[in-house]
Amino acid sequence: MKIGSHVSNNGNLMLVGSALEALSYGSNCFMVYLGAPQNTYRKPFEQLNSLKMKEILQNNNINIEDVIVHAPYIVNLAQPDFEKRKFAIDLITKELQVMAKIGFKYLVIHPGAHMKNGIDAGLDLIIDSFKQILANTKEDNTVLTIETMAGKGSECCFEFSHIKKIINEVGSNRVGVCLDTCHIFDAGYDIVNDYDNVINNFNDVVGLNNLKVIHINDSKNVCGSHKDRHANFGFGNIGFDALIKFVYDERFLSIPKILETPYVNDCPPYKYEIEMIKNKLFVASPTSLSVGSFVTSLT
Repeated sequence: MKIGSHVSNNGNLMLVGSALEALSYGSNCFMVYLGAPQNTYRKPFEQLNSLKMKEILQNNNINIEDVIVHAPYIVNLAQPDFEKRKFAIDLITKELQVMAKIGFKYLVIHPGAHMKNGIDAGLDLIIDSFKQILANTKEDNTVLTIETMAGKGSECCFEFSHIKKIINEVGSNRVGVCLDTCHIFDAGYDIVNDYDNVINNFNDVVGLNNLKVIHINDSKNVCGSHKDRHANFGFGNIGFDALIKFVYDERFLSIPKILETPYVNDCPPYKYEIEMIKNKLFVASPTSLSVGSFVTSLT
């Protein structure tokens, strides 16, 4: 089983700090940003401390391909404005080039919003953007990993068919999928009451062979709300029993599963959530010394 969380990447330690933080939670995979997710500033490659990070990964039996990179949130590859979309394409190109230099493989990306231009026009621009980015990085083995979205505002890729269109028309093995449990639930896929049919539908439309990463988040909203608000593992409308199916589904055991759940009282909850997941035991009251403070804060 591969389970971890997103971790910080800042200060002088940079990627070394990311790896050490992940290990402190009991993770064997994790997700980082190469810079702040809300902006495009990136430190020089030499300051990322990638060589020391690789030593830490090797010493702790973590495959570098299980370290996932997330693209900045502000990127919009469906942007109808030519210059703004070109900026986004150039930024993602640079992210992939740095990833290739380090040895990272999977870049999770919010594919884009059509800005009232219509879903079909938005998907066409994403497809064109992907083609340009892959052409710019044709010597790499990095993979653009499309995140399933909740359908908030004018977001594209809240239906499996949207993702299928991108994969089919880009026509490259360097395009994959990141399934976000909160997002697909908010998009209307009822993984609580219809887990098997949802996964079968995903397989029929997109293909489980294209699934590279899973974001394992609960939801503060009801199914079909299109709102995208994450809840802590087991404490939302998806619930522990449904989420644990993703973690232990034999088809997904080799896929990195990443927690992006909210901080509790300004503290990361991932150590405690991972402990619950490993024990297959939801702690809804402070009966466990190790998770008591976490649960008390939530209940």
